[in-house]
Amino acid sequence: MPELPEVEVVRRGLEPRTVGRRIESVEVLDPRILRRQSGGADRLRGALAGTRMTAVVRRGKFLWWRLADETGEDTGEALMAHLGMSGQLRVRDAGALTAASGVAAPSEGPASDPLRHRRLTLHLDDGTAIDLIDQRIFGGIWASPLERAADGAAAGLGSPDALLPADAARIARDLLDPAADLPAIARTIRSRRAGVKSLLLGQDLVSGIGNIYADEALWEARTRYDTPGAALTQRRALGILRAAGEVMERALAVGGTSFDALYVNVDGRSGYFALSLNVYGRAGQPCRRCESPIVREKFANRSSHFCPCCQRIR
Repeated sequence: MPELPEVEVVRRGLEPRTVGRRIESVEVLDPRILRRQSGGADRLRGALAGTRMTAVVRRGKFLWWRLADETGEDTGEALMAHLGMSGQLRVRDAGALTAASGVAAPSEGPASDPLRHRRLTLHLDDGTAIDLIDQRIFGGIWASPLERAADGAAAGLGSPDALLPADAARIARDLLDPAADLPAIARTIRSRRAGVKSLLLGQDLVSGIGNIYADEALWEARTRYDTPGAALTQRRALGILRAAGEVMERALAVGGTSFDALYVNVDGRSGYFALSLNVYGRAGQPCRRCESPIVREKFANRSSHFCPCCQRIR
């Protein structure tokens, strides 16, 4: 699943190609991609027809475009997108989609085929098309009314003000957000008895962290995944949050983590942070710090990777 660095790579790729552009039409190829849209395709088309994209914003793993009408006034709604497990937002010029016959090229392995798995396309006034490609259809796109962020700060990266979609209002700020209050997040983590990894993944205390970056951050902070939040000192809890932020910044600098073509940027290129992972996906390989074999354990219907020597139960 794309996590915060991958979604931010996508946001940065979309920003110069969509902000200021007008939405000419919405092409829906698979209505399942609109399952979060009340009223379906007709409601979405009505919300977007003739609107201009004025900003593309991210909070955690959620993206949204701010929309203005023909007079330049905010419409009061945002166009939201979530990539789910295998979603991609790809930018192409008019006519760039191959296979004019309409026959999809064969797909290799788990990669999302840009023809077979194209679910929706936004057609913009300069001829650009934004394709939502999603093999597993866990992602989606929909319109959501705007409301003011409770703390009054900018709603997310790229936002001009404190307005955010109602469907993102309960999503916590992420660690790349200047308005995130790390000491307060650390205190809340310390008030919970759940394992620290569960708390990082919950999205209600801090957003954008998934399995990959949780494992990497906990290795950096020398903390085992099932350590109860209440067992952490304030210093250690802050250290985990800062480690997570630093890991995601490093991933962002190289385009995120791609294990296959299920995640690519808006131009179809992969990220290279997989080459720098210290524990995730390295079960049985030596720890880069102490050379003990990395262990993989089942955790909440997924896996946790850790070093049994560097990340001991305290």
